[in-house]
Amino acid sequence: MAWSEFGVLNWLRESRQSRKLILLIVFIALLLDNMLLTVVVPIIPSYLYSMRHQKNATEIQTIRPNTPSLSPNRFQSIFSYYDNSTMITGNHSEGTRPGDFYHAQTEQMVVNMTKTPPPPAPDCPKEDKDLLNENVQVGLLFASKATVQLLTNPFIGPMTNRIGYQIPLFAGFCIMFVSTIMFAFSESYKLLFIARSLQGVGSSCSSVAGMGMLASVYPDDEERGNAMGIALGGLAMGVLVGPPFGSVMYEFVGKAAPFLVLAALALLDGAIQLLILQPSRIQPESQKGASLLTLMRDPYILIAAGSICFSNMAIAMLEPALPIWMMETMCSKKWQLGVAFIPASISYLLGTNLFGVLAHKIGRWLCALIGMIVVGISILCVPLAKNIYGLIAPNFGVGFAIGMVDSSMMPIMGYLVDLRHVSVYGSVYAIADVAFCMGFALGPSAGGAIAKAIGFPWLMTIIGIIDILFAPLCLFLRSPPAREEKMAILMDHNCHYKPKMYTQDSIQSHPLEDDEESESDE
Repeated sequence: MAWSEFGVLNWLRESRQSRKLILLIVFIALLLDNMLLTVVVPIIPSYLYSMRHQKNATEIQTIRPNTPSLSPNRFQSIFSYYDNSTMITGNHSEGTRPGDFYHAQTEQMVVNMTKTPPPPAPDCPKEDKDLLNENVQVGLLFASKATVQLLTNPFIGPMTNRIGYQIPLFAGFCIMFVSTIMFAFSESYKLLFIARSLQGVGSSCSSVAGMGMLASVYPDDEERGNAMGIALGGLAMGVLVGPPFGSVMYEFVGKAAPFLVLAALALLDGAIQLLILQPSRIQPESQKGASLLTLMRDPYILIAAGSICFSNMAIAMLEPALPIWMMETMCSKKWQLGVAFIPASISYLLGTNLFGVLAHKIGRWLCALIGMIVVGISILCVPLAKNIYGLIAPNFGVGFAIGMVDSSMMPIMGYLVDLRHVSVYGSVYAIADVAFCMGFALGPSAGGAIAKAIGFPWLMTIIGIIDILFAPLCLFLRSPPAREEKMAILMDHNCHYKPKMYTQDSIQSHPLEDDEESESDE
């Protein structure tokens, strides 16, 4: 027994130093965050629409109380909701008295009302005003998460520099768990809105602390790119599994089912964090990093953040508006509303994993530039689809291109801090997450209003043109200058991103010797 306990403790001690287990924890955290982000995409529009129509039907219909079957010589009481009066009806074998005709007529009307069921709701609600209004409501609900996350990120980034990454990452898990349970049992728009907003706080903690932790444990530029590509694969899997998982579970099991499954997975992730990361310990950074305002004034960081923002804004506008447009123009069923996003999710998974490795070799700036152009062209093609099969190619292009941009820009953010500032990563990944959140905050909220005002096709045209026009700015990331003159030699005309460790300590002590030796060996 003692040997087994010693073995477990020894394994835990080794695991806390394992970069792969840290990568696994960040992978699961991003997976859960984005599954919860996207699982609501097919559920919320349909749920709000059915909830509103069910409420209207209840208000319009006159509900008749359950009464036993009529028998001879037996009186029945019927309550009229029209004039709030109770009428006594029944069959009498004796003569007809005054008022019997009135009672008999009333009884006949009640029988006719009960035998004629209300007409079923149409499968294809064309030109439904409720759907147009729902564009705005669903857009605001989806945007609330990103808006709260946007407001929280400036506090989370500097906080990770002071207390380390472990505590914010675990706090993010706890908040996400509460949000998931709220989603499962909320039955009103207000509670759903609160649950979605609460998710923004948890997502801010998880994403900023997770990406900052990866950047700190993978100081090598090439390894960092590969690790972040894998971590973004967790994000991609969440985006991939979320919509179809949510739509199928919602239609065949119920609204609460997908959220309860996610809550169980969140508990598993929390248990792993408790064992490996020990989130009760405060581990501040050894050196003071650049302030958030200093990093935000860096034009190269702003270009990288803008690429993340505008590329993700395309899918953010698509998520709330596409299901409603499909219900309106394609008569789509509930399960199809989520399945339509599968091509985008699969291609995003392929793009992040493929270009996490390739982008380092062919140039991350070039991958981002091509990705932005492909996002714009694919988004312009979405309104041309006449059925769900016509959405496969454009959605695939959108997902693949966003994967190119994200897997290129996330490592560049860490590289720019190494090159131009101090190698402390909490604040810069707070900026990256702010950019991501701005896309998912402005996208659904503005997109819902634009879709209502000028239509879904014009909405896609606007964001597609914006992405194409922004793409040339990625050229500035081809060879960003270093702030210190002594780092200029680190840049090479043939390879813009050398797979070396660029930390502040290594720069201050013998910054040139290692590179000169490696170049002489080559």
